[in-house]
Amino acid sequence: MKVEAFFPENIKIALKNEPPGAWMPVLPEGCIRLSSGYPDASLVPTMEIKAAVARLLDEEQDLPLHYLGSPRMDKLKALIQNRMQERSMPVAAEELMITAGACQAIDLIARIFLDEQAVVVVEAPTYMEALEIFQNYTKQVISVPIDEEGLQTDRLEAILQERKNAGLPLPRLLYTIPTFHNPTGTTLSLERRKHLIALSVEYDFVILEDDAYGELAFDQNHLSLKAIDKDGHVLYVGSLSKVVAPGMRVGWIAGASEFISALNWFKKDLDHPFAQSTMAAYLETINLDERLIQLKEVYRHKCKTLIGALEKHLPENVSWYIPKGGYFVWVRIPGVDTATLLTQALAEGVSFIPGKFFYQDDQNGTEYLRLSYSFATENDIVDGVKKLGKII
Repeated sequence: MKVEAFFPENIKIALKNEPPGAWMPVLPEGCIRLSSGYPDASLVPTMEIKAAVARLLDEEQDLPLHYLGSPRMDKLKALIQNRMQERSMPVAAEELMITAGACQAIDLIARIFLDEQAVVVVEAPTYMEALEIFQNYTKQVISVPIDEEGLQTDRLEAILQERKNAGLPLPRLLYTIPTFHNPTGTTLSLERRKHLIALSVEYDFVILEDDAYGELAFDQNHLSLKAIDKDGHVLYVGSLSKVVAPGMRVGWIAGASEFISALNWFKKDLDHPFAQSTMAAYLETINLDERLIQLKEVYRHKCKTLIGALEKHLPENVSWYIPKGGYFVWVRIPGVDTATLLTQALAEGVSFIPGKFFYQDDQNGTEYLRLSYSFATENDIVDGVKKLGKII
C-alpha cells in the first residue's frame, strides 16, 4: 500500500518540511542545558498541585474525569478573565477560549486564517514552533527583522506599501512576541507597539500576539498590544506554562467574539477537563501576584548570572541583547557557524539552540545562538558559559 497516496496535496506539501522538533539536540547525560526553555524545576509547584488534585477529587469525585468536566472549568475561564482585566485587557466570556497550551492556540488561529494563498508575516528570528505551524498551511511567509527594540515596524510598513503598490496580496495575519521575545529576549517599544496597531488598521491584517512571557518582567510591566488595540485587530494568546507548569497545557485565546466562535468550530470538544479543573483548583488557593514576584526575582538573578558569565568568559567580539524579562539571551558570535559549534559544545557537555532554527530561511542566523537561563542552576550557567568560551 502506498500510504502517501491517501494524503491530500496540502498534507504532502506540509510533510516536506523539517519534522517537528528537528531543531532539538540530543543531549548527552549530564549535559548543562542552556538550550531548555523550561521553568526552573524548583519553582514548579508540585506539592500545591498535588493538593489541588486531592481537593478536586474529594469535592467533585468523578466529574473532572468525564467529557464535560467539572464546574471548575468555567471558574478557570473566570479567573483568566479577571487576570486579563487586571492587565487592562477586559474580555467577555464569549471573547475567550481556553486551549491546550499556546501551541494549540496558534495552530487553531492558523487553521482559520491561512491557506495556500494566504500571506503571514513573522519576525526574523521567531519562535520555531510557530514557524513549523505556519509552514503547514502556507508557503507565503514574510520575515521582518527585529533589533534591540523588537520588530522593525518601519521595515514592515515599507514591505506593506511595496506589496500594495505592486498589487501583491497583503498579509492576513502577523505573528509577534512583543514582550520578552523568544529567542532574542527583546521587548517591542511602546512607540512601535502603537505603530504596529496603526498598520494593522491601515492594511487590515490581524495581529497574533503571543504573550507567553509577558508577566515575567524584571522591573516594569508592559502594555500588551491587546490593551492598546481599539479596533479588534489583535488575537491575544496567553499561557500558564511559564508561570505555573508547562505540562498542564493550559493556554487561551482572547479576541473578537466572531473569531472565537470560528475557532470553537474547529476546536470542538478538544479540551483537557482534568488539567483545566486542576489548574482552577490550584489557582483558587494561591496569590498569583505573590508567586510572580518570586518567579521574577529568581529569573532576574539567573539572568544577571548569565550576563556576568558572558562578559567574563566570552571573547570581546561576541555580543548579545540584555533582556528585561522572560527566559532567553540572544548571542552573536561573528564568523562562527553555531550549528557546527553545537557539535563541539555537546561533546564538552553544554547545549544551546543554534540561531538558524529561528528563521524561515536557515541560511540566516548562522552566527547566532539562543541561551536560556530559566532551567539550569546558577552554578551550571557559569560552568556552561565557561565551556562555551573555551570552545569559541
